[in-house]
Amino acid sequence: MQLSPEQIALRRLEARITKRFHKACAEYGLLRDGDHVLIGVSGGKDSLALVELLGRRARVHVPSFRVSAVHVRVRERDYQTDTSYLEQFCAEAGVKLYIVDTEIGTVDGQKRAADNPCFLCSWYRRKAMFDLAQQLGCNKIALGHHRDDLEETFLMNLIFQGAVATIPPRLQMDKMPLEMIRPLCLVSESDLAEYAALRGYRKQEKLCPFEHVSSRAKVKGLLRQLESLNPEVRDTLWAAMENVKADYLPHKG
Repeated sequence: MQLSPEQIALRRLEARITKRFHKACAEYGLLRDGDHVLIGVSGGKDSLALVELLGRRARVHVPSFRVSAVHVRVRERDYQTDTSYLEQFCAEAGVKLYIVDTEIGTVDGQKRAADNPCFLCSWYRRKAMFDLAQQLGCNKIALGHHRDDLEETFLMNLIFQGAVATIPPRLQMDKMPLEMIRPLCLVSESDLAEYAALRGYRKQEKLCPFEHVSSRAKVKGLLRQLESLNPEVRDTLWAAMENVKADYLPHKG
């Protein structure tokens, strides 16, 4: 049976993404025998692709590891994901999904200030993930950050913090026996977006209201301007990050 152009494109794209996923896992030592990995699932394209890739990889016996997933809902944030779709998606990938509700805490009975809503939302979502990971006996949490996220964070830290740093592919937490891993760190966002479209991923019902006004959104715009000067600027940024040999990029091998 002859494949359609869309099927051919999907196969090639899936092969490229899978190759880079495996390369990241090998180069940064992200998966080990006996691991129990908890995937943070927002409902976006990146976390859905990560569920597929880790669910498929867990069915291979070397290394032998288990995978679970969690979707955290923050009551104060006006974005929505179809949880029934997430449950079905994870079930088809052979991954158990847990749905957890949380809310932004209070100080002396008053809601915390909304000066930095992205930080607060992220902090409480992470706390909920950490709590569930420890309840389930997970030793790793996998997040769907891709290569573009690492490059954008590198620029954000440089511009706003005066620091040469980015999101690490692997990070051991100081105060708990948990390691954060990012198996998509070598995969481009454009590949993930195309893959999601070809696979027919269902989009979130309502996006985060701060998605297009955050510092990260502004840096995305800056990168698009830089690409008009140098179409290969993202590769150049990645090369600069590797040349620094900072702690956020562990030694390969």
